[in-house]
Amino acid sequence: MTDLSQSLAVFFWYVVLVLVPGGLFSILLHYLLSLPMQRRDRALFFLDLLETILKRGQPVEPAFIAAATYRDRSAGVHFFLVAAHMENGSRLGQALAETPGYLPPQVNAILQTGERLGDLRKVLPACREVLRLAPDTVRTTMHYMIAILLVFAPTAIGMIFFIITFVVPKFKEVMAGMGTQPWILTRIVFGLTPELILLEILLFLSLALAALVYIGGPRFVHWFQFRSIPVVDWISWCLPWKHKKLLRTFSAMLAVLLDGGVPEAEAVRLAGDCTANEICRRRAQRVVNALAEGMTLNEAIRFFDATGEFRWRLSNATHARGGFLQALRGWHEALDAKAFQQEETTAHAVTSGLVIVNGTVVALLATAIFGMLIVILKRMLETT
Repeated sequence: MTDLSQSLAVFFWYVVLVLVPGGLFSILLHYLLSLPMQRRDRALFFLDLLETILKRGQPVEPAFIAAATYRDRSAGVHFFLVAAHMENGSRLGQALAETPGYLPPQVNAILQTGERLGDLRKVLPACREVLRLAPDTVRTTMHYMIAILLVFAPTAIGMIFFIITFVVPKFKEVMAGMGTQPWILTRIVFGLTPELILLEILLFLSLALAALVYIGGPRFVHWFQFRSIPVVDWISWCLPWKHKKLLRTFSAMLAVLLDGGVPEAEAVRLAGDCTANEICRRRAQRVVNALAEGMTLNEAIRFFDATGEFRWRLSNATHARGGFLQALRGWHEALDAKAFQQEETTAHAVTSGLVIVNGTVVALLATAIFGMLIVILKRMLETT
């Protein structure tokens, strides 16, 4: 009976101390990792509903207000805020602008541009392109990075600090009492211990920032955005895969606007706004200024893309049949494919680098500690 009681007690504490915290942590991790997908699903729901309303020929704002009366929670809280703004007299674009956390900034800008054109159906394909899902390998790698962040990085920092604070001094006292000195490698490693801890902390902070950007989405990134110094937009423009996605969005919207008969200067300005990126807006303004000086669009577009590829593609699209959007569709798909490939390569390189760096730090510490043990054991054998 005593053995049974002890077994039950062990099982109880195992459940309380291991299974329950582990289960709660798993639920939390699943919730955090699902937030980006939930935002995307809500945005797709909004676009599907908008497309259905437009196909039926119904007025947009009254139809959204009527849809909000069903209280479907899967639409998200922000959907009802958008409907509430519409009920107060706001148009679709104004209601979305007053609820910036609902749709991605690029989708908001594209829909507002479509509202100005008077034909929202033309811009819906561009909105769906913005919401295209990254490959499974990219998402899996991001989830792996977040798992490293939440589990392994803090554990590694804690273990290193514990070993350096409590274990190493004891070994040093024993070795000093025996009159021995540790290996040169051991002295070098423990001499670099502050740097190793700093390296692990920097890795942890970098992973934390990447995880917050991935989980928090545009609303979190917006906190670091400044109109006069668009740091976030500049980083997005410099990252190769982000750069290609911005170029694709600008090109697609420019094609839609030109096909819709919008004047070139206004089309370039609106396409720059649809990227929701300040760097793109400034480059688009350079193109507008060049058009005002008498340049053709094919010549002025080099102020947006200095590589010359956009200029070449646009020149060919001018002579193609079926409109600009149809002529540039193949290039847009190629840009998406290259962007996903570069994103996947970078994600794999980062995760592999993190594993190698953490493995190297652990190997150095293990070698240093075992080096001290070998010196102590060797000294004990010599004295006996």
